[in-house]
Formats: sequence, C-alpha cells, structure tokens
Amino acid sequence: MDTKAIAAFANDLWDRSIIAELTEYIRIPNKSVAFDPQWESHGHMNRVVARFETWARSQNIKGMTVEVVRLANRTPVIFMDIPGASNDCILLYGHMDKQPEMAGWRDGLGPWTPVREGDRLYGRGAADDGYATFACLASIGALQAQQIPHARCVVLIEACEESGSFDLPPYIDHLAPRIGQPSLVIALDSGCGNYEQLWCTTSLRGLVGGTLKVDVLTEGMHSGDAGGVVPDSFRIVRQLLSRVEDEETGAIRADEFHAAIPEERSQQAAETAAVLGEELYRKFPFVSRMRPMTEHLTELVLNRTWRPALAVIGADGLPPAENAGNVLRPTTTVKLSLRLPPTCDPKKALPKLKSMLEENPPHGASVKFEPNWGAQGWDAPPLAPWLHRALETASHSFFGKPPAFMGEGGTIPFMSMLGERFPEAQFLITGVLGPHANAHGPNEFLHIPTAKKLTACVASVIADHHRRTR
Repeated sequence: MDTKAIAAFANDLWDRSIIAELTEYIRIPNKSVAFDPQWESHGHMNRVVARFETWARSQNIKGMTVEVVRLANRTPVIFMDIPGASNDCILLYGHMDKQPEMAGWRDGLGPWTPVREGDRLYGRGAADDGYATFACLASIGALQAQQIPHARCVVLIEACEESGSFDLPPYIDHLAPRIGQPSLVIALDSGCGNYEQLWCTTSLRGLVGGTLKVDVLTEGMHSGDAGGVVPDSFRIVRQLLSRVEDEETGAIRADEFHAAIPEERSQQAAETAAVLGEELYRKFPFVSRMRPMTEHLTELVLNRTWRPALAVIGADGLPPAENAGNVLRPTTTVKLSLRLPPTCDPKKALPKLKSMLEENPPHGASVKFEPNWGAQGWDAPPLAPWLHRALETASHSFFGKPPAFMGEGGTIPFMSMLGERFPEAQFLITGVLGPHANAHGPNEFLHIPTAKKLTACVASVIADHHRRTR
C-alpha cells in the first residue's frame, strides 16, 4: 500500500468536498429526538439525511448501494453496502443527530454557525460525529483508488445516538440478515487524548439518569413567614444527593454503582497518564485557582473511565437570580446523570438509585425520581495480534507515532449492543474529540488534520483486515 497516495487521497477529498459538506451540516439544527420530539415535522433530520445520501451516492465506490431505511415511529438510518474481495464483513458506524445548543459559546461562534479558524471547524456535530459518514467512505474510496482489496463493508449511520440509541435495536434486528456477521467493527464516535497519534478506545462508561423532584408546599410562601418552619426544598435535594455521593470527595457510595477494574485497564491508565501528563486536566477550562479532584494522574484516568460520577445537568423551580423574590419556593427539580463503570449493569443501578433517593424522605417531603435513561457500558475484547499490528502500522504511517489505548468516560450504546450480538468481532473504536474539542458543550470543534489522518488510518486497518487471512 502506498501510504503517501492514501494520505493524498484523503487530504484531497477532505479539502475538495468533505469540509464544505460538514460546514453545511453544522448549519442544520437536527437535534436528537430527546431534545426535539417534533423532529419529523421540523424536518431538520430529514434535511441531513438527504444531504448525506446525495453525497454518498456521488462517490466513486465500486458496487456501493445506499439506502435510507425508515421504520415506523423511528428516526431513520442510512445503510450502505459495499462489496469486497471476500465474504468477510466490516461494520462501520457513525451517527448524524446532534446535542442541543448549550449556552456559553464565545463571541462569533454558535452551535449552528460554522466557523473555520485554522485547523478547527467550529459548530455543533461535525466532530460528534457527522464526519463519520464522510471518513468511512473516503477510507474505502482511497483503497479502491489504488485497487487494494478489502472485505465487504457495511456502513450504518443512525440518528438517535445522542438520545441513547433507543431506536437502533429494531434497526439492527431488521437489517441483521443483510449485515451478516462482521469480524471487525469500526466506530468513529469516540475521543482522542491528543492530536498526535491514533487513539483506540478500550472501554466506555455506562449511564443512568432521571429527574428528581422535591415538593414541600402547594405554592410559594414569604420566606420571612415560612423560613425556619417549612424545610427548604433545595436543602432536601442536597440531603438526597448526599445519599448517593460524598460531597467532599465526589465518591459514589453504593456498591451497585461500582465494578472491579481489570488489571490491564489499570496498566493502560498508567500508560495514558504518562503520555498525556498534566494535559489530562489542564485541557479543561478551569477558573482561576480551581484544581482537579486529584492530581494523581493515573487516578484521574481511572476516575474518568472506570469509576462512577454524578452530575446535576439541569434544574427547574429556581427563578433567575435577577427575578428571585424573598419566597420559600414550593418545589425544586434537578436532572441527574450518573456515569457508571463499563461493566456495571444499569438495570440494577437504576432501581437502586431510585430507592436511595425516594425512601424515607426528609421531613416527609414529596420526593419522586423519574428515570429517563439508562445505557450499558462496554469493555473491549482482547485485541487480536493482527489488529494490534495494524494499529501500529497505521499510527506510525500517518501520525508518525505509536497508537495509544485509553478508556473513554462517555457512552456509545451501540457498542454494548454489538458486543453482545457479535461476540467474536474485533473492535476499533476511535474518534477526533481531543483536547478542548468540547463535544456537547460550547465551542465544539473538529480538528481537521486529525480527521484527515484518521481517515487514512481507517483505510490502512481495512486493508490489513483483508490481508490477515493470507
């Protein structure tokens, strides 16, 4: 394989076509169904589907079929089938739905306003992970341009990932006879510790969450009258959260939210800490004098990848500060997100969380926890020798450095589904969400040089996958 030609093909297609397509994609507010229940009538997702389908059909990829599959009352998927030199199969995965706007974008930037600044393309969704469709087809196109054989490739792009992929299992069942039994799964929806080498995700955390509501009154009362008589609803929320989390350390209390950390993952965490150093926490926009939860770097990696963590991600019942009168409010509602270790069972964790929050409410307050999501984490199977060699080759060829292996703190529900359905498959989970890329938050960006190199790396791995049998 001519690695220079592979890189040149990827760079040219990105510069000539992909960046422009992603620029237009950013403009479309196709929020995931959890954030836009009227997605179908709004039409934004269908606009993205149409653009992606049109671009895919324009690519010079031999024998490829492109189909938009729609099941009743489900978000759509794009299914692409590319014949290969063998009956073996590679499944490539990405998604096209987006997180909501989020406040805090700096002046001149916005979620639906694409801005190119040097190597960065700012805007919602390009890196998480609208680029995947384009990178997958560019990788295969680069191989075919050199007449390098590859296995049959199936590309599956969903539109429900940011909502927990609850629409995806019916599609996997529906398409199972056409997908077959992939021996390699490639997903481009993950992160990278830096922009200097190929990063391979070894695990993903699970997730449970829901809405906690505490009612103390049927209507607000003057705080001078009720204060000291009626317990404040916010204080009760604090008490309940302390049942789950140690507010001094952030440690999650119940054993049901923990899992044993494999020795291999502890070793990889130490290696990751050595590679990234203080960038592990310096990449975050801390305010002045703020410190991380610990400065022990390996522990930070394990905290982020194999330990549970609680976050309050939303609240109701609190008026804006400038409009807050001296009223003891009748209710406080908070939305909770509890990240779980990769091997922790969310089906056991969620009822445990509910019981911890609802049982024996302080002062007899009305306490209700409504679960609204849960997702299984994922721990990668042992890496096959051929894939380890392929990753070494790809990273050295296009980044000039060896690959790195790290767990991710986020969740890709698709991975646990595939791990159960295809237990013999190998996995390459990777992505372009590196330092400061800030997926889900303000100022999200795609690092274009990394995306180009990753495209070439995927091509190299696909070629080595076919060569492994020879």
